[in-house]
Amino acid sequence: MSSLTPKELPGLRVTVDKVVYTQHPSAPPDRPHCFVYFVTIHNDSQRVVTIQRRKWVIKDDTNDMVIVEGDGVVGQTPTIIPGDNFSYNSFHLMAGKYAAAEGAYLGQDEEGNAVVVRIPKFEMRVPVDLGGGPGKMWA
Repeated sequence: MSSLTPKELPGLRVTVDKVVYTQHPSAPPDRPHCFVYFVTIHNDSQRVVTIQRRKWVIKDDTNDMVIVEGDGVVGQTPTIIPGDNFSYNSFHLMAGKYAAAEGAYLGQDEEGNAVVVRIPKFEMRVPVDLGGGPGKMWA
């Protein structure tokens, strides 16, 4: 019997591997700060999992909240077999000097059960000394 209510699947986890402040050539003047983040979805469970949707919540120091949700992950619906992972990178443009992001991926296991895996909270801080400039990393 399959479950329609998403449940966490032991062994399915997300890591935010790196967050990099950089310049983006098409960043609008009202959102000049660009962060590239690198994410990995690890499947250390015993089930094949397909990631179908995502939801991100990003709150910044200007009291702005951005909610990003939709189908897939960077245009894909990855199927991750046990012991494998799916890595990608994306970016966020922001106006303020600080933002925190977190969220979840929703998917389905091989038995048709709905699964959820949390995206751990991570921070995006504009470097105080922009002399170091683009390429500043936080692990």
